[in-house]
Amino acid sequence: MTKSQSAVAEAASRLLATYASGKPCDPVRDILKDASIEDAYRVQRLNTDHWIASGRRIVGKKIGLTSKAVQTQLGVNQPDFGVLFADMDVPDGEAIALDRILQPKVEAEIAFVLSSDLSGDHLTTADVIGAIDYAVAAIEIVGSRVRNWDITVLDTIADNASSGLFVLGQQPRKLSEIDLRLCGMAMERRGELVSAGAGAACLGSPLNAVLWLARTMASVGDPLKAGDVILSGALGPMVPVQPGDVFEARIEGLGSVRAAFAA
Repeated sequence: MTKSQSAVAEAASRLLATYASGKPCDPVRDILKDASIEDAYRVQRLNTDHWIASGRRIVGKKIGLTSKAVQTQLGVNQPDFGVLFADMDVPDGEAIALDRILQPKVEAEIAFVLSSDLSGDHLTTADVIGAIDYAVAAIEIVGSRVRNWDITVLDTIADNASSGLFVLGQQPRKLSEIDLRLCGMAMERRGELVSAGAGAACLGSPLNAVLWLARTMASVGDPLKAGDVILSGALGPMVPVQPGDVFEARIEGLGSVRAAFAA
């Protein structure tokens, strides 16, 4: 095993251990010194393979770092991605136990479900539009296995793009029924506005984010497939979660979606 392979394995083990201990770990960037973003994705892939072998099922992907401000903060010029597993899906309004995810925060976004594969070279916006079955409002419950959210881009990519859980709304819409760039979002916590934004906050349009993901996944030989759920990225700021919180996000043209947390 090379030094690089050893570091990847050690970083993967550190993150994996948090699932058993229920306690956040130190950042993995100290292990991945002088590592590349590709090395961080190798950590993610190693743990993804572990979970697949353990019986979990992949149902899609999430896109992170779609805000230009966050990209600048972490010193990158593109989004990142993580894996969605079937057991991350939470029904709208169902109480979420706080021990299901470490250091949870919520963000509202638009999710897409694909009706056909997105494979091959030179994918276009038209290809993406043609492959989307419907859009739906979503709340992503992000979490970090890294203590105090002390993350760099290497930490978050290795940590499956800080993924946690997700809630899909129950009003699917065809793309022709909504304006993805201009649709407004407002998220409330027990009636108090805590986050607001619009589709343009996500790389100019959520479709741009999905196109980036489709091209990226095709280039690494793991193309998006029919039936995949794609979380396209936050439309407004993340909000920390406290016990007993109930969040409701409304997205113009897509209705509302709720995430409720147990006291």
